[in-house]
Amino acid sequence: MGVKGLQYFMEKCCPETCVMVDFREMARQHVNSHQQGRSTPLPTLVVDGMACLRHWYSCQAWVYGGQWKEYMHCLKEFVGAFMTAGIRLVFFFDGVVEEEKRAEWVNRRLKVNEEVARVFHYLKYHGQQPGRELFCLPSGLATFSRFALKSLGQETWCSVREADYEIASFALRHNCMGILGQDTDFIIYDSVPYLSVAQLRLDTMTTVLFSTDKLCHALQLQKSELPLLACLLGNDVVPEQRMQRLRSDALAAYRRKYPQSPHQGEKIYAVADFISSNKLSREGAHGVSCLPLTDREVLEKGVQYYLLPGQQPLWDISDTSPRSPVCLMKSYLSPDILQAAKEKHMRAECFMVYNVLYDGVVECSNTLEDREDAELTPQAIVYQSCRERIYGILLPTNPDSSGQAPTVREWFVFPGNSLKDPKVVSPLPLNHSDLKRLWFGKDSETKCLRISTFLAIFELDEFSVEHDRLDGSLMAVLCLVTYIAMQVGHLSLEDIDAYLSQAICVRYKSYTELLHTRVSHVEPRAVQLGSLFVRGLTHLVFANSACGCPFPMEQLMPWNTFDGLLFHSKYLLAHSGRPQEELLEGNASWVSLFRFLRELVLGICSRRGQTIQSRPRITHTGKHVDHSEQWRERGAPSGQHGPSPQCYRPQTRSPSGQHGPSPQHYRPQTRSPSGQHGPSPQHYRPQTRSPSGQHFPSPQHYRPQTRSPSGQHGPPTQHYRPQSRGPRAQAHEHNRPRSTHPNRRKYHLAPRWQNPHPDFP
Repeated sequence: MGVKGLQYFMEKCCPETCVMVDFREMARQHVNSHQQGRSTPLPTLVVDGMACLRHWYSCQAWVYGGQWKEYMHCLKEFVGAFMTAGIRLVFFFDGVVEEEKRAEWVNRRLKVNEEVARVFHYLKYHGQQPGRELFCLPSGLATFSRFALKSLGQETWCSVREADYEIASFALRHNCMGILGQDTDFIIYDSVPYLSVAQLRLDTMTTVLFSTDKLCHALQLQKSELPLLACLLGNDVVPEQRMQRLRSDALAAYRRKYPQSPHQGEKIYAVADFISSNKLSREGAHGVSCLPLTDREVLEKGVQYYLLPGQQPLWDISDTSPRSPVCLMKSYLSPDILQAAKEKHMRAECFMVYNVLYDGVVECSNTLEDREDAELTPQAIVYQSCRERIYGILLPTNPDSSGQAPTVREWFVFPGNSLKDPKVVSPLPLNHSDLKRLWFGKDSETKCLRISTFLAIFELDEFSVEHDRLDGSLMAVLCLVTYIAMQVGHLSLEDIDAYLSQAICVRYKSYTELLHTRVSHVEPRAVQLGSLFVRGLTHLVFANSACGCPFPMEQLMPWNTFDGLLFHSKYLLAHSGRPQEELLEGNASWVSLFRFLRELVLGICSRRGQTIQSRPRITHTGKHVDHSEQWRERGAPSGQHGPSPQCYRPQTRSPSGQHGPSPQHYRPQTRSPSGQHGPSPQHYRPQTRSPSGQHFPSPQHYRPQTRSPSGQHGPPTQHYRPQSRGPRAQAHEHNRPRSTHPNRRKYHLAPRWQNPHPDFP
């Protein structure tokens, strides 16, 4: 992102522009220079949230869907370090993708698609998580980070136009001490100092400041000429190839003028010399007017991008006013709905609603999905029907007087989607009250209406009774797993067991306990199922936002419902045929709750004609199992490697010979030592356990183990231990066992010691 090549130039060719600074000293100097009588406000640092995601997610495990409780701990450490230093933080996140940057957005998404494909290739032939050189952010990280920071009491904003512009404008308007990010556009804006998050060290509270003054001195340019430099080099607004001819002319002239100059960095030196020599920053025959008209128009558009409120360009530009978002749905909606949507969006209190109501454009970035897996449906398609119903709540579904009905354009990334054009989706009619009542109503009937509308989005009206019996987090898991089971044709009983068991266990585990979760190997299918679940949580948040928030947002967050490594361990156990008691770690009350939720999920699927089969998948570390071979193994009447396919058959109660409870009448109960029955499901809430009176093993004392061929207990292959936040030791991965796959010699992988990021294992 930012100006092409400028970051490298400053770090490698002009290192004097990179100044090591101490945040505490910067804050002290900032306070001294901005004292206002007796009351001195805390120095404020504006944080580009999108640029910080890779720094924040320092969890060792990343491929499984996200270690969300550990990630919350990382965010707490980050916030706490600045609070201790007496620095106030203000976070900004991208809330829209402007159409001028759509082409660049698409190119980046397609590039990441190839990176995701390499991740799955590695998983299939090694059975292990790749090194950090193939690192991909867990799905939904940007979405959930804004809610996480708000839950930590931090001021968090979501942009309604280009986030870089809003960050630079906010920092300038509020006299902030700096901007923390990783985007060279902040060097070009005439705002406040730009500080690198990539060079940030929390233990010493130091980082690198990219000095605009020193850069201008090195290039012999004025600050006001930097926007021209950025546009000629290429940025997100002016494509790099668009100014290729001008750069070539500038480079040829520079080499004639300075034939002995070193080649490193000469492109930027040449463009800077071209600007100053031709006086491009001025009007007249020797200024910008001498450029071809098409080049001038492109440059004017690019320069305007960097003009903050109240700033003027160096030459006359026809329109310098900042472009405000245009509401394309204005004719379909009332002003108070639009205003409420915008305010909630800016305060990061909802998700995607503003995008639908203002311009009818939504997008979803890359997800860890295997493009070679023909069984699992991409998440964008799995959740399309629920999105259509959400659109039906937010927008009218009948044509207006002119015969026009609103539609939504979706830019969703998934394997096979070339992203040449958006998918145009029509809202699906849904019987519900008007949007004003859902959003602004305060009576008890409206509260019930919000719940029923939320359930109708996922076609789960039958769960209205369960809302009063389960807390919000369990209700979210119940809705999501049931919806996935109805939408994904090849979901098995083992997959459902893995989803439900991890959702129950994660409620009672701290992030430090989860760090000790062990898996023998990485299963690519489980990786995609984990990402599918997390993407589903974003759709729950979307539905909750549209329905007026029947659930507190905190209950829908992944740190209350999901842990990727824990889910992976449950998946391997379930597909290995382990009993339910082992999935639930020997805790009888958890087993009872698990069976209750399982009956509800399978009962709904059965009534909808969806047969959920048992299809255990036996895989081995480092071995790639062909999907067609798997189906032959599971479906053959003879020579079958695993249990034969089983179908769920709901049972009814007879006066005698009753086999089991039907889902609608099931009441899980616990027993006290005296044999008395305990509470029914409505009391299932996360609880702390007292030292005495504990009837079952507590989760923190349970450590699952694997057995060696001799039957002895021993540690499994992978063991994720708590990591310090300081620099990591280099991983000696060359000692890992060699893959036994018969085709391993056909693939010439780069030696792991050539890892370009040796600080990351």
